[in-house]
Amino acid sequence: MIYTITLNPSIDYIVEVPGLQWGGLNRMNRDLKLPGGKGINVSRMLIRLGTDNTALGFVGGFTGRHIEEFLRAESLKTDFVHIAGETRINIKLKHGEETEINGQGPNITPAERENLLHKLSGLQKEDIVVLSGSVPPSLGGDFYDRIIKVCREAGAEFVIDTTGEPLMRALAHQPLLVKPNHHELSELFGVSLESRDRIVTYGRKLLELGAKHVLVSMAGDGAFLITPDTAFYANVPPGILRNSVGAGDSMIAGFLGRLALGGDLLESFRTGVASGSATALSDDLAGEEQIRELLPQVNLVPWL
Repeated sequence: MIYTITLNPSIDYIVEVPGLQWGGLNRMNRDLKLPGGKGINVSRMLIRLGTDNTALGFVGGFTGRHIEEFLRAESLKTDFVHIAGETRINIKLKHGEETEINGQGPNITPAERENLLHKLSGLQKEDIVVLSGSVPPSLGGDFYDRIIKVCREAGAEFVIDTTGEPLMRALAHQPLLVKPNHHELSELFGVSLESRDRIVTYGRKLLELGAKHVLVSMAGDGAFLITPDTAFYANVPPGILRNSVGAGDSMIAGFLGRLALGGDLLESFRTGVASGSATALSDDLAGEEQIRELLPQVNLVPWL
């Protein structure tokens, strides 16, 4: 079983306003209310790809109930901790470009925190836990470390998609997969990555520090899969960018979903890139048909 963990989920309220006038009355062209959070995005994409999984995390209030109802309607299993606080709302204001206004999120009590850790106590060796996104301040800076400790004690694999010090600490515990983008990779090592060769060089450093597989996304410039044995570059299929939210999460879901269904690394990489690209060209996360249409357009090139 794949489990995803979203520590600070949201309702993403997407509002499209033509000709935005600050300080004046504006009327929407359209709006969408979608469950948000990196782990939730991974779970929703896995279901689209036919991979069973369970979404965990913290939800509360009417916003939390909306997220659970939305996910149940998509036939997604959830096992959230219900908290006293309210799940946040993030505003994505589209007016030619996109402006984001993100809520801070609720306070998580010690009892609620321990409840989530308890839900992980039944992990098995064949399970994979996906840790995605930032950690709310109320949980403490070492909360991912505590979850990773539970995974390792159970013999379960884990994937981590975060940045900075939490990612660097996690590498020593041999994550199955890490997925920084090229900007995050640059910041991790305090270097300029002005060429693809440099990106591969520093992606390999993540392997040296403990990661089993590395995906590096480069937005419209493609992506790399880097393993101890080889590296492959993938192009991104052409199209008009419509959605900046969830493409990286979709890449992780495509990679893991194909791998879980018995695909090899290159099939999984191709599916990951097609999934991320399809979401970038959609209003919401992409559907299976959109992903299938893009798969033949993803070309993999060995990189020395």
